[in-house]
Order: sequence, then structure tokens, then C-alpha cells
Amino acid sequence: MSTYVYGIARRSHPGPATELVGVGDPPLPVRTVAGGDLIAIVSDAPENLRPKRRDLLAHQNVLAEASATGAVLPMRFGGVSPDDDAVKAVLAERAEHFEQRLTALDGKVEYNVKASHDEEAVLHLILAEDSGLRAMSEANKAAGGGTQEQKIHLGERIVAAVQQRERIDAEVVHRELTALADSLSVGPDSTGWLANISCLVARDDADAFVAAVDRLAKDNPHLSLQLNGPLPPYSFVE
Repeated sequence: MSTYVYGIARRSHPGPATELVGVGDPPLPVRTVAGGDLIAIVSDAPENLRPKRRDLLAHQNVLAEASATGAVLPMRFGGVSPDDDAVKAVLAERAEHFEQRLTALDGKVEYNVKASHDEEAVLHLILAEDSGLRAMSEANKAAGGGTQEQKIHLGERIVAAVQQRERIDAEVVHRELTALADSLSVGPDSTGWLANISCLVARDDADAFVAAVDRLAKDNPHLSLQLNGPLPPYSFVE
């Protein structure tokens, strides 16, 4: 039977505090496969595995419970090997890399920060900072909205100013998070976000990190910051 892999830990890992079940319906018992000084946290792989909410949550729960008692390299949902022997082969082949990453991630968690603009607030900010743009907007209003050409010109100026502000604020968010986190991983560009950054944070510093992100949001009311975590450090497994 195929083997589903949740994560990798050192053989000295004490294991979760309670017996765990993982993906599948009914949920399959979690066990370990040992190879050298490492173990893989696994279960049998159910047939026709799909990213259903139940199984996604089961995957996260196994990692959360295992990580609570020691360092674990988390695998993303859906990692399946042909069998236990194939898992052992990977543990042997990449032992040095896994050991290095376990050392780097020991006692660390991941937070993801996504930043976007509050459209109304950023428009007010842009008009407050740009006297020429503000004068153009006020002139159009005084003229009943202005001509079609004036409306288009104003709209183009506003779009350019918003894009410039997005670049500035993306740099601000990145700079602030760099000072707060042990390491950053910048996510792919996505429509709607001016920044999408995963942060590696010491578990003991998590409360301070969350408080600092909250202050960043309060200091920049035109920004909307979405904080997700703590998470297993998926973005830093490499």
C-alpha cells in the first residue's frame, strides 16, 4: 500500500502526546518510518485522496500535534510515496539536508502576512499628499464632474498614484517584517495583494510578532493586513 507522508523528524523526537489519526475515511492511524537518525511521520495512503476539508484539517492536526513536542519538517498536503521502503530511501538520500533544515526550524513557526489597500483610505491619502492631484479632483467636482477627457485624465493620474503607493507600501511591509522575523519567504504575485510574505518566527516570540504586526496595521490605516498563523513552517522546508 502507498504511504502518505506528513512530515520528517529526528529519530529522537518523542512523538505526539496522544495517538493520532490522519487522512482517510475512516481516518487512518499515524505511525512512523525510521531511516538512520530520521523518521517520517506517515500513515497508509487512502485511495483517491482529494483535498477535502476533512483531510486538509487532519493533515494540519497531525503536524500541529507532532510539532508541539519537537522539530518537524512539514510536508504539504498530498505527499504520497509508493511504500515505506521508498520513504526510507528518501530519508537516507537527503539525510544531511533534512538534518540541516530541522536544526534551522527547531522551535520556529510560520506566519503569513498578506497586505492590501483599503481603497477609500488610500484614495484619501493620495489626495492629501498630492496637491496637484487634489486640485484637479476639486476642479472637476466644481465643474460638475468635468468633461469626459478631464475625467479620463484624472482617472489615469489616480491609477498611477495608487500603483506607486502600492510599491511604496510593499517595501514598507517587507522592511518591517524583515526586522521582526528570523527569515522571510516572499510568495507569488497575486491579484488583490500588494504583499504576500511568509515569516519564520521563534515560537517564544510569536506573541510579540503578532503584536508588532497589529501595530503596523494601526500605524498605516490605509493598509489591510491579513495575518495567518501560527503554521507549520511549510515555506522554509526547501
